[in-house]
Amino acid sequence: MQPTAYENILVEFPAARVGLVRLNRPRAYNALNGPLMQELMDALTALDSDDEIGCLVLTGSDKAFAAGADIAEMAEATPVELAQMNFIHRWERLREIKKPVIAAVSGYALGGGCELALACDMIIASETAVFGQPEINLGVIPGAGGTQRLTRALGKALAMEMVLNDRRLSAGEAVQFGLVNRVAPVESYLQEAIDLAAAIAARAPVAVRAAKDAINMAFETSLAAGLAYERNHFYALFSTEDQKEGMAAFLGKRSPAWTGR
Repeated sequence: MQPTAYENILVEFPAARVGLVRLNRPRAYNALNGPLMQELMDALTALDSDDEIGCLVLTGSDKAFAAGADIAEMAEATPVELAQMNFIHRWERLREIKKPVIAAVSGYALGGGCELALACDMIIASETAVFGQPEINLGVIPGAGGTQRLTRALGKALAMEMVLNDRRLSAGEAVQFGLVNRVAPVESYLQEAIDLAAAIAARAPVAVRAAKDAINMAFETSLAAGLAYERNHFYALFSTEDQKEGMAAFLGKRSPAWTGR
């Protein structure tokens, strides 16, 4: 895949089958305005449809993953104007990405930036990462998933404190409470995320997408319905070439050669 020229993001290919999208508004601490979110979701969608890419990494700068949504863009907006510009829908497009997305977070991940990280499938944080939902200070509440995903990830009590009273989580607290996968030094957190993405991208592509889909369904349905959903995916994978190759390789004591079919 050839990189596309963007104004607010950078697209890189740091490892085999890994696509990296870097938020690139450094003077605004990567504040998430409309043009940036449009470019971001367009880039993620393009990478998702590229058969040469198996896993995605989303990052910002060492100082700020994203310090929040662009307040200047929405300060005077009416409810109708926000709805017409599909303001929140831009975040929701991330749910449509079928391949795993890993957020590599350093520095501030606040407001919309925290919600963007939460919408990813995994988070690798640097030691300086700070997660928070300070919208209450502006007279509003999180609108792109903060009240919902934080509560599912952390539980009611801590989510309440973060949203109602602007409590912020350090990287150490975030890993302690299960919000992030692991914490690494600033010098290596991005490489850790890339290494994780490369390891996942080297696995059976169809099974990886099915696994992500099944895990996400656990947050959307009852246990009984989720178990049925998982079982259907399990059975369906026996129609793929990768399942035959994976089991043949195991029995033959060799490494599998995945085709993604």
